[in-house]
Amino acid sequence: MGWAIALHGGAGDIPYSLPPERRLPREEALRHCLQIGVKALKSNMTPLDVVELVVRELEDIPHFNAGRGSVLTSKGTVEMEASIMDGNTMKCGAVSGLTTVVNAVSLARLVMDRTPHIYLAFDGAEEFARQQGVETLDSSHFITPENIERLNQAKDANRVQIDYTQPIQNDAAKNETETETPFANGDSQIGTVGCVAVDSNGNLASATSTGGLVNKMAGRIGDTPVIGAGTYANEFCAVSATGKGEAIIRATVARDVAAMMEFKGLSLKEAADCVVHERTPKGTVGLVAVSAAGEVAMPYNTTGMFRACATEDGYSEVAIWPNTKVE
Repeated sequence: MGWAIALHGGAGDIPYSLPPERRLPREEALRHCLQIGVKALKSNMTPLDVVELVVRELEDIPHFNAGRGSVLTSKGTVEMEASIMDGNTMKCGAVSGLTTVVNAVSLARLVMDRTPHIYLAFDGAEEFARQQGVETLDSSHFITPENIERLNQAKDANRVQIDYTQPIQNDAAKNETETETPFANGDSQIGTVGCVAVDSNGNLASATSTGGLVNKMAGRIGDTPVIGAGTYANEFCAVSATGKGEAIIRATVARDVAAMMEFKGLSLKEAADCVVHERTPKGTVGLVAVSAAGEVAMPYNTTGMFRACATEDGYSEVAIWPNTKVE
């Protein structure tokens, strides 16, 4: 048994042709956040504090679909959501529909710690944020030119945009120019963020944060804040999922990994692989998970998943596609 940590920056149809100027900043961001998490675990910070710390850092990096990098609804607005869960106590907190909160994951933590509830959303969550004095900014802070371009591209393709998936161009658009669109070169391919951690005593925690889907209906809630779907932790494992929220909710992805370990006696890898590759449609789901014994699993059924992990025995990995370990 030893500590372990894993994090993700979203899963989807990530093109192998993703240009270095789009790929390298995301890899470096994952590496940076992984180092922060490892340092925190080594300093005996609790797993719950570690996952909040790492996800906050990911939220502050505009390369990912959370916090400052959150994508826009069909109305051109931002609606952020997050959740966090402590495996030792089974306490959890979640928020949705945030428009001004800089770090959604920390508001979810406050819902867990300072209210009798688990989930606050929209006006109620924003009011709670003001009451707690958390950092907020005008919603215009989150509505960047890049996010507006992502929304316009998704609308032109008449689709809701899952993390990293490229829109289908019509023939007219293809004929107008031979240069790649921002979607094709990865400019708008950003992803949900999440982190799971376990300490050397087997205490587990998970946290996930997102801006949702590009061009989603206003008011749409995905898997990220749904405990048991996008986020879950108990005495067996901690899980953070990414991908198409509707598919993750239908399969109760995060909880099913834990349930298969608890009731079928599967290993973390067996349980995670079963949920991702056998119980969810291809091209929809990825997850990161750690077990109480310090094992790590990072399966996905999409083309790729921005991911990173480290364990107490010295193993470290940053990767995107299969068999493409960066370090």
